Amino acid sequence: MATSGSNQPNDENNPQAVAGDGPPKTAKQLAKEAEKAEKLRKFEEKQRAKAEAEEQKKAKEAAEGSGKKKGPTRDITEYTSLTNIGEKKDIHCELPKAYSPKYVESAWYTWWEKEGFFRPEYYDQHPPSNASTPRKSFTMVIPPPNVTGYLHLGHAIMCTLEDTITRWHRMCGDTVLWVPGCDHAGIATQVVVEKKLSREQKLTRHDLGREKFLEEVWKWKNEKGDHIYEQIKALGSSCDWSRKVFTMDKDMSYAVEEAFIRMHEKKLVYRSTRLVNWSCRLKSAISDIEVEKTELKGRTLINVPGYKEPVECGVLIYFAYPIENSNEEIVVATTRLETMLGDTAVVVHPDDERYKHLHGKYVQHPILPRRLPILTDTMVDPAFGSGAVKVTPAHDPNDFECGRRLSLPFITCINDDGLMSSECGPYAGKPRFEVRRQLLNDLKERGLYRDSKENEMILPICSRSKDIIEPLLKPQWYVNCKTMAQRSIDAVRSKELKILPSMFEPVWYRWLEDIRDWCISRQLWWGHRIPAYFIKSNDIPPGDETDDQYWVSAHSYDEALEKAAKKFNVSKEKIRLEQDDDVLDTWFSSGLFPFSSFGWPMETDDLKRFFPTTLLETGHDILFFWVARMVMMSLELTDRLPFTEIYLHAIIRDAHGRKMSKTLGNVIDPLDVINGISLEKLQEQLKTSNLDPKEYERARQGQQDDYPNGIPDCGTDALRFAFCAYANQGRDINLDVLRVEGYRRFCNKLWNAIRFAMSKNLDINDPNCFEPPAEFKLTGTEKPCDLWILSRLSYAIEQCEIGFNNYLFPQVTTTIYNFWLYELCDIYIEYIKKDLYAKDPDLKRQETIKLILHTCLDNGLRLIAPIMPFVSEELYQRLPKPNKGRNAPPSLCVTPYPQSSQFKQYRNEELEANVVTIYGAINKIRSYRSAQKILSKEKDNLYIRASPSTSLLFTAFVDLIDPLANIDNIQLLNEESTSEQNGYITIATSSDYTLYFKSK
Repeated sequence: MATSGSNQPNDENNPQAVAGDGPPKTAKQLAKEAEKAEKLRKFEEKQRAKAEAEEQKKAKEAAEGSGKKKGPTRDITEYTSLTNIGEKKDIHCELPKAYSPKYVESAWYTWWEKEGFFRPEYYDQHPPSNASTPRKSFTMVIPPPNVTGYLHLGHAIMCTLEDTITRWHRMCGDTVLWVPGCDHAGIATQVVVEKKLSREQKLTRHDLGREKFLEEVWKWKNEKGDHIYEQIKALGSSCDWSRKVFTMDKDMSYAVEEAFIRMHEKKLVYRSTRLVNWSCRLKSAISDIEVEKTELKGRTLINVPGYKEPVECGVLIYFAYPIENSNEEIVVATTRLETMLGDTAVVVHPDDERYKHLHGKYVQHPILPRRLPILTDTMVDPAFGSGAVKVTPAHDPNDFECGRRLSLPFITCINDDGLMSSECGPYAGKPRFEVRRQLLNDLKERGLYRDSKENEMILPICSRSKDIIEPLLKPQWYVNCKTMAQRSIDAVRSKELKILPSMFEPVWYRWLEDIRDWCISRQLWWGHRIPAYFIKSNDIPPGDETDDQYWVSAHSYDEALEKAAKKFNVSKEKIRLEQDDDVLDTWFSSGLFPFSSFGWPMETDDLKRFFPTTLLETGHDILFFWVARMVMMSLELTDRLPFTEIYLHAIIRDAHGRKMSKTLGNVIDPLDVINGISLEKLQEQLKTSNLDPKEYERARQGQQDDYPNGIPDCGTDALRFAFCAYANQGRDINLDVLRVEGYRRFCNKLWNAIRFAMSKNLDINDPNCFEPPAEFKLTGTEKPCDLWILSRLSYAIEQCEIGFNNYLFPQVTTTIYNFWLYELCDIYIEYIKKDLYAKDPDLKRQETIKLILHTCLDNGLRLIAPIMPFVSEELYQRLPKPNKGRNAPPSLCVTPYPQSSQFKQYRNEELEANVVTIYGAINKIRSYRSAQKILSKEKDNLYIRASPSTSLLFTAFVDLIDPLANIDNIQLLNEESTSEQNGYITIATSSDYTLYFKSK
């Protein structure tokens, strides 16, 4: 403690003078501390002023009524240089200070396309330096999006993953072809256009007639199809647009007809009358896999299109059939009461003692003048219900088989439109579910109602119209799938065809082993009309339309006439033909896509060169809709697999886990994430959709909750990176669109790294531009940190190579993110700044640094190019190339991808482990400084007590610790503490070392 006799100044600004601790300070030390105190005072004043200004700003906004929360605002820089469409972007203008997607994504795509980089012929004319001999080939067809509207994020992940793989193969020197196209989407497109006609013109397709309606659909296709292609391009997709196809193109239609004709003539396609899944709303049959099987636990009210009141389902109704000429009755039960109007028998088990005396007798229908026999069949379970079963052969799959066994009449009681048929007496012409309610009341009035019980059941619902499926008896065209399915199973079992992730293999086997024949006719107007003709002639016995003998298939009427005349040995003049009005299931035509898109059945050059394709990439939700059918049809029609690998990506769901669907109104246009959009404009888009009023209100509220400030502009590269980062094999993705913005900030980090390098004359526009050598070699003057970043680059290249080869997209993104952000930017660039900014620069050292920095940036941009094509191209073009770019590839698109073999020699795992230890210590120092609120510019001396080996490690990396931890000097302490060290403060400790600052 200071006394009046002390020679130390009694100064309240001198902390030690007040505290009385430690030896007296010199005048120089005191002056330095006074200077620090003054700086601190000024800093605090500045912070107070800043806080006051912020408060004033908030108060002003509140007063002006603008206190409403707004989304982040940022300067948007646009590319303004005069570049004609298809010309190379100006790379000599000044690079903007901050990353702006609008600037970066301008002009590159049209140049890439015009230069032909996306065409396989490009490498024929400009062989890549890294191509194998013979050159490998990579071919893929796009899963053709439907023309029913615009693409959403579910399609965007498909385009992203496919383009990422495509670009990687191209950079690996392979001959690459990715074929784009669009699908006519029969049912989906017809429904959308019919809704549009109804809403805008109050017309049905029948009001217009087939020809005029098809004109409307083509008009819709031309409008929507073009926008879809623009969306695909905006996502950076490097398709060969000179080869784009539409499934209703003339050549594609010919291929569809040829496939049908060949399969019909081989008896694989045949005509038969069976029960089909009928959508009364669509007035068309749909396939089994377009039926949503909804599980009901009991009584459930279902909203059915066309009905004001919900329909009761999941209830078993018991009613009595009076036995003819008797006082007895037999009780039956059904969940579809309206079908009792089509009953043609009551069936019991032959061994059921309760009903043996009734065998061969009849019951009287309670509503209609119809007698129904009581028959026996072993299909009946005596323990279920009453043990007696009503049989409606024309409306139930089980009853259909029973009806055929017992030779029962097949009475259709429900028409195509869901109204009761003329067979239904007083109920004819009424909606089927209204009749369900009416019949229940009528049975009660007649004293024949017995009971109602809740019943667990599976309710079939049309995935397109949301109508309840009605099994109806229809003559249709079928494909016999058994042999084709077995070949497809064998291909996967033998590993000739590989499915990734492999978790879907058992599902593949299960579905194909249980496959039923495929109903391929649809009662639509939009689609490929079935090329089958029914034969009539006065010179031959009349035929039945279910009899294949009376059908011929052909590409034209004249060709069909020739075949018919030959078949029945009748002159063409005596034959009349009627073409089937139905169209083919869309999945039939899209099942041919991997070979019809190359010109099959013609032996075109493209078919010879590019078929079979290499990979099919698609969502796992269409494994059976599309993938299995492509495999089956390709094996049948070409005797070859359409591809050798199937990669099934995750399904994109919204942030709440719901599948993105136009009918839910939760779809997001990828262009709205790329360019940004306000909430108001998002909701304007909803108004022009085909949503029902209830769905619209739900969707509007969902947008309000999820995007109160709209969606910020994230850019294509950030969106693509997000998709790849989330694409874990076998898992669906709940994508919060707002998280994509985080990857936009990552783009900005890349931008700043390149701008830093350019400022150190790694810039093609700098007259003194650094000239990298044609081949990288160590100079021998590298320091440990230089060798460390090369080791990490080697590791990154290896991990990306493994990731791309195995479709492990998150492995690639994690590797790239860590290398660029945490290793290159956060550590290495910060480490080299002291050398590059030195007042007395070591020019040789700077040259070594620039060589290593250029190597990391050059290869780092190549690594990221398949995922982030725009920002990588923009920045890569600005970096210097060997020989001033002479003979260098013109674009990053066609620049060799880094190979692990090139950098394997630089991998040093021991060095990496040492840096992990040192960087861990640096982070501990930073944490301490932050916790103690030590000013970032204020340097400290660091004291270290460690084992000899760890001490050597700290000594070797002094030049890394100093700049990254803001340390002035480092001093190693003896293992034994001394009295001099009592004033030290422990700031961090581990099993290997303890770090100290000196107390102040």
